[in-house]
Amino acid sequence: MSLRRDPKKEPASKIPRRAVLIGALQLAAIGALASRMRFLQVEEAGTYRLLAEENRINMRVIPPTRGRIFDRNGIALALNEQSYRLTLVPEDAGDAEHVLRQLQKLVSIEDDDIERVLNEARRSAPFLPITIADRISWSDVSKVAVNAPALPGVTPQVGQSRIYPAGPVAAHVAGYVGPVSQRDLDRLDSPDPVLRIPRFQVGKIGVEAQMETTLRGQAGSRRVEVNATGRVMRELERREGTPGVDLQLTLDAGLQNYILARLGDESASAVVMDIASGDLLAIASSPSFDPNKFVRGISSADYSVLRDDIRRPLATKTVQDAYPPGSTFKMVTALAALQEGLVTPDDEVYCPGHMDVSGRKFHCWRRGGHGRMNFTKALRESCDVYFYDIALRVGIDKINQIGRSLGLGQRFDLPMSAISGGLMPDRDWKQSARGRPWVVGDTVNASIGQGYVLASPLQLAVMTARLASGRAIAPRLIKSEDGRERGVVPPAPLPIDPDHLMLVREAMGAVCNDRRGTAYGSRIIDAQARMAGKTGTSQVRNISASERAEGVRRNDDLPWEKRDHALFVNFAPIENPKIAVCVVVEHGGGGSSAAAPIARDITLQALYGGPPPLSAYPAKDRAKIDEQQNRLRALQFQLRGDGVGRV
Repeated sequence: MSLRRDPKKEPASKIPRRAVLIGALQLAAIGALASRMRFLQVEEAGTYRLLAEENRINMRVIPPTRGRIFDRNGIALALNEQSYRLTLVPEDAGDAEHVLRQLQKLVSIEDDDIERVLNEARRSAPFLPITIADRISWSDVSKVAVNAPALPGVTPQVGQSRIYPAGPVAAHVAGYVGPVSQRDLDRLDSPDPVLRIPRFQVGKIGVEAQMETTLRGQAGSRRVEVNATGRVMRELERREGTPGVDLQLTLDAGLQNYILARLGDESASAVVMDIASGDLLAIASSPSFDPNKFVRGISSADYSVLRDDIRRPLATKTVQDAYPPGSTFKMVTALAALQEGLVTPDDEVYCPGHMDVSGRKFHCWRRGGHGRMNFTKALRESCDVYFYDIALRVGIDKINQIGRSLGLGQRFDLPMSAISGGLMPDRDWKQSARGRPWVVGDTVNASIGQGYVLASPLQLAVMTARLASGRAIAPRLIKSEDGRERGVVPPAPLPIDPDHLMLVREAMGAVCNDRRGTAYGSRIIDAQARMAGKTGTSQVRNISASERAEGVRRNDDLPWEKRDHALFVNFAPIENPKIAVCVVVEHGGGGSSAAAPIARDITLQALYGGPPPLSAYPAKDRAKIDEQQNRLRALQFQLRGDGVGRV
C-alpha cells in the first residue's frame, strides 16, 4: 500500500496571515487618506479657498496727500507740488545699462546714479520699478516720452513733493520733511504701513514733525491681482485715503520775514507775542536755512556748511537755547521782595559799585556805583547792588515762586522741536542736581539773572506778556485746523498783587522813556506806540580779580564766543499793551546797544503792520532809519526767494 499523496486530491492552499494583515493595513491607509481628502476638499474648502484668494489678491497702500501749512493771513508756508520722476523696470529694459546710457544722452543723469540703479536692479525682483531720477522737469519728461521706443522699461511718473514757498522765513517753525529712516520706525510701537513705502517722507523737525500724524492723514488702499511671481496683473478695487489736515499757524509771515532781515548776520533770536491771546506772531532764529534743500536731498557740502557754522543756523534758538537772562530777570527779584513786604517803592539802597557777601565782592556793572537807589531808579538804571540787597532779604525760594508764576522754568506745550524748560533754581534743586547746599552767593547771582538761572527767549517773552497783562498767558502756535479755529482759554489772574505789577510796569516805562533809562536811546516817539522794557547783559565768562584791577576788557576786544549776550524785553503800547517782545543777540555785547534797537524796530513793525512812519523815531535817528528800511526791503525779498505765495 502506497503512502504518497495525490496532488489532485489536495485542498486549495490557504492565504497566509501576513498577506491578510498587509492588505488590511493598506485598506486602512487608503480609507484614512480618502477621509482626509474629503475633509480638506469638502469641509475645509472655504478656508483653503480664502487662503488661495489671499495669495492671488494683494493689498497695496496708497499714500495720502499731506496737509498744508499757512500763516495767520493765509500765506503758504508748506505746500505740495507735482513732481516728475523716471523709473526703470529691468526686465522690460533688457540691457539695462545700455538703456540708461541712451537716457543719459537726453536727460542729465550722473554716472553714480546709473551705478546705483544697476546695483538696485541686481538686488530686487526684475519686475519692480527703480527710481532713476526724481524732481525732473516737464521738458525732460517730454524728451523721454518722444523717445520711448528707444528707451524700453523707462517710464515717467507723477508724484507729489513738499515745497516751502517761504524758504528760510519759517524754517525753524514749520520744519521740513525727509525720507522715513529706521530710527523713525524704531520710535513707534506699531508703525503705520504707509511709512514703509519707499521714499515716503515724514516730518523731521518743527511743526512738520510734531504734528506728523495730523498732517499725514490716512492712507488709502487698492486690491490688485498678482501672478505667482508677484507681478500686478490688474487692479480690482481702490479706496482713496483721507488727506492730511491743513494747519494755520499764528505766525505773521511778513513780520517773521522782517525780523530775519533785521537780525541780519547776527546769531540771534526774537519772539513777538500777542498779549490778549498768547498767539506767537513771530518766533525767529537767525541765521536760518532753506528747508527745500533737505526735501530734495541736501548735499554733504551744503550740510557741512550749516553744521560747522559757529552761528548755528540749524538751531531753533527761540525755544531750544536757554541763556542767563541777566538784568531782564530783575523784575522777578523786585516782585518777590514787594510781595513779601520786605521793601517799599521808596526804600533806598546805597550802591558804592559793589557789595561784600561772605568774604566775596559782588560788583555792579557801573564801577563807581549809582549812589542811593530806590525801586524805580534801580530798575531804570539797572543797579545790580540794589537787587543784591533785596534778594538777600527775600531769599531764593520766594524768588523761585515768582519766577515760575511768570513762566520761567516751564516747558510750554508747542509743536516745535527740542523745547527747553530753562532753569528756575531753588534750594531743593541744587541739593538734588548738584549734591551741594544752596549758599548765599547763589542768591546774589540769581538776583540779577546770572548763576544757575536760565531762560529761553520764548520764556522771557511769556514773562513780559504776563507782567504787562497780570494774567497767566500761555503761548499758542496753532490757530486753526482745516479752518476750524482753536479756542483760546481765558488765562487766570497771576498770584501777584496788581499794585506791585503796576509799579514794575511804570519802572519798565522809565527804562525806555526817562533820560537816565538804559534803553532811552531806543525809545519810541509816537505816543500811541511807546514801549516799556528792560535791557539785559549776561556774562558767558568769569572776570577775575586781577582783570578787574587792571580794567575789564571790552567786548569788542574779546573773541566773539567770549563776548556777553545782549537781551531786551518789552511790551507796547504802554497804556494798552498789545504785544510783548524778546530779543536775544548771542555775544552781542550790551543789551542797550545791541538788542534794544532791534526790539524797538520789531515792535513798531508789529504795531503798524508794516514799515512805521519815520515820525515814530527820534529826529536824530530818522535818516539812518530811512536808509535801513530801504535796505531791509531788499533783504526781505531776497529771503523769501521766489516769493511767499498766498493760497
